Amino acid sequence: MSAGTLPSFDPRDPLGLDDLLDPEDLAVRDTMRQWAADRVLPHVADWFERGEVPGIRELARELGSLGALGMSLTGYGCAGASPIQYGLACLELEAADSGIRSLMSVQGSLSMYAIHRFGSEEQKQQWLPRMASGEVIGCFGLTEPDHGSDPAGMRTYAKRDGSDWVLTGRKMWITNGSVAGVAVVWAHTDEGIRGFVVPTDAPGFSAPDIKHKWSLRASVTSELVLDEVRLPADAVLPEVTGLRGPLSCLGHARYGIIWGSMGAARSAFESALDYAREREQFGRPIGGFQLTQAKLADMALELHKGILLAHHLGRRMEAGRLRPEQVSFGKLNNVREAIEICRTSRTILGANGISLEYPVMRHATNLESVLTYEGTVEMHQLVLGKALTGIDAFR
Repeated sequence: MSAGTLPSFDPRDPLGLDDLLDPEDLAVRDTMRQWAADRVLPHVADWFERGEVPGIRELARELGSLGALGMSLTGYGCAGASPIQYGLACLELEAADSGIRSLMSVQGSLSMYAIHRFGSEEQKQQWLPRMASGEVIGCFGLTEPDHGSDPAGMRTYAKRDGSDWVLTGRKMWITNGSVAGVAVVWAHTDEGIRGFVVPTDAPGFSAPDIKHKWSLRASVTSELVLDEVRLPADAVLPEVTGLRGPLSCLGHARYGIIWGSMGAARSAFESALDYAREREQFGRPIGGFQLTQAKLADMALELHKGILLAHHLGRRMEAGRLRPEQVSFGKLNNVREAIEICRTSRTILGANGISLEYPVMRHATNLESVLTYEGTVEMHQLVLGKALTGIDAFR
């Protein structure tokens, strides 16, 4: 091939990664990108500043109409999308805001996934179609005030009372909590850790919002309080006992974070790139100075290596070959690099980098939460350390 027939260099896709996508993948990506541009980007800085998302239930219904809720699941009104398509949707939503991607992820990859994989047929029929449409929002109760990285130490307990279950305990940092119609709650029982499908209108259930957040402000985050919540015998997820249940759900959600974090990074990088071309100092655009170009080059390397890693892990998931350690690899690398891209972008924007007129600082603060939720840096390092050495350093 002669130089004259080479495709032109695209600064926003320098490796030509779009070549990895088929027309259906591109259609999913473009649909989600356009929806985010129309429905999120014009408002998200205001939502972030106010610390609330007006009309979040309507946003959920719109995502449901696009097939984005539980999109990687099959049946029950779910889209049955490929892992790559799900990842692309996460990337495009997080390029708008991590909180909006969290709305979709918790709905589909945690609460719906738990019911789909471990629930009874009756539970699936009762909840999944309405969750897929966005009519019902779900949340996922695992983390507790005193037990985050060590969920085995949870204190929430479910005891039998005749044929019923009675749940008592508290969960913390629960996305979608106060707007959810159903909660998947994990609790100790005499039989081991079990999952329960809890309608949020059950007596004794409450979900007060967590205030004073400086991250994920365009997201609903709540505490779940279970004060002797009485549930029928068939509220328990029948197909799993032990931590394998919640951890498998988290693995599916972490896969979405691998893609989503690159969306936040892309948004910050593109803001810095555009700014460097337009901002003039010393009589020329700052993008013409060597130090700025070095920053842009290094950010482009990490951004597109991260997207390539997400693609690779997506193909492994599609083939049924994606291991939990590989998910940890992706989550650890991509979120860490995304934060660094945001910080470097902020330096290019100078003082403007801290303004909500630009997305950079919003993404940076959001990613501080993404860095530690669904597995802290240290936990993923230890997962990889154990896999590399064969020695368990957790305890």
